[in-house]
Amino acid sequence: MDTSNIKNLFRLKPAPAEPAQEELPKAEVNPDDESLEESRRRTYHESGYRDSSRTSGNHSTLSICLDAVYSKFQNEEKEMVEKQQKLKESYVNEQKNRETEIKALTVSQETREEQLKTKNTEIENHQHTIENLKAEILDLPRNPEKYNVKAGRGASAKFWIGTILLIPITLYLATFYISTSYSAFFKSFDAKSTVIQSVLDANAWMKAWNDGFIEVAFVTLIPFVFLGLGFLIHMFGENKTKINYIKLAMLFIVTFIFDAILAYEIESKLYELNRTFESPSFYLKIAFTKIQFWGIIFAGFVVYVIWGLVFDFIMKEHREKDRIKNEQEIRQKKVEFFQEKINTLKKEIEEIIANIGNTKEVIIKTRGRIEELQNIIDGVIIPTKDYKLYASEYVQGWITFIGEKIAVSKTEKQTMIDSCIETYTTNLETVGANSDNQNLVYLSSL
Repeated sequence: MDTSNIKNLFRLKPAPAEPAQEELPKAEVNPDDESLEESRRRTYHESGYRDSSRTSGNHSTLSICLDAVYSKFQNEEKEMVEKQQKLKESYVNEQKNRETEIKALTVSQETREEQLKTKNTEIENHQHTIENLKAEILDLPRNPEKYNVKAGRGASAKFWIGTILLIPITLYLATFYISTSYSAFFKSFDAKSTVIQSVLDANAWMKAWNDGFIEVAFVTLIPFVFLGLGFLIHMFGENKTKINYIKLAMLFIVTFIFDAILAYEIESKLYELNRTFESPSFYLKIAFTKIQFWGIIFAGFVVYVIWGLVFDFIMKEHREKDRIKNEQEIRQKKVEFFQEKINTLKKEIEEIIANIGNTKEVIIKTRGRIEELQNIIDGVIIPTKDYKLYASEYVQGWITFIGEKIAVSKTEKQTMIDSCIETYTTNLETVGANSDNQNLVYLSSL
């Protein structure tokens, strides 16, 4: 605080006239003519004047007297119940708000703790489910019937037997249709060749290769047509519907007709090779009477049907064989699904734990603040701006006595006044009143 301002604050006031006795007279004041605050200020001023007269204005004694003044001020403020209630009103309201906040935080924390318990229980259930699924995956091959999986124990043997049979049948069909298709469409028959040599030519593919690209491509790819037809037997037989049965019947008819065409072409060439002038022209009725005609048809068609049935049997056995594997894969996918759920729950639990920790920290801080507010409410609030006002009145009275009654030189008197002002300033700083913030309050638990 600026010293010049303090000196202006403590301008000398005229003291009441002294009587003959040593006791200082009290000013006669009509209580009705002044307010309570003015009366209080006058009392502090007169106390300062009186105490200064008793100590000859000693600034060291002033420090002790100001401590007593502060204690007196505290006691007076404590007795002012209505004023204390008004000063504490904001703290009481804040305490209520804080308590409401604690209740809300506590409810929120309890909710999160319940969520935490629920999610931990879910994790335990999921882990138990995963353990059961893993045990089922290991036990499925040994006891498929236990899990309602229809997989015969001989399915694997049947599958491999069918596969072994299918390979030579496939080779037979490839050989047969390469040879017969070449013989029917491209080969020139020799009268010296036997029927078997004419129909099944061991060098059919090589001859087709020498004849040209179209010939070799035709005889190479035609077996795949019949293999495809055999595959369709399996596909149409999977779904037992009337339409599929009709398609299957049409498939057999088409295949039979194609084999009949091959047989007819071969038989026609053989007939023309051995025909005489008296022999009639070859036609379908003659073909029906030839054993070679029917032999070619059934050598291809019957084996083709057998290939289709064996292939269908292998696919069914393969599906039977894969049921256990499929069931294992289904359970493995469930394991992965529940593991993902566990990972998600763990992340949610981490967030909940973090929120609970933050909430607990806020609750602790809020409870600490409530305790601070309770201490303020239980104590005495000292309005420093009021104390500064009354302390200044007291010091003014003290300095007034020095100015009026101490018989010393002007310089020495000013030194005494400066010392008193310095003591006053120190006192304000000690009690926390010498602040620019006039709204500052000082708490004292008395």
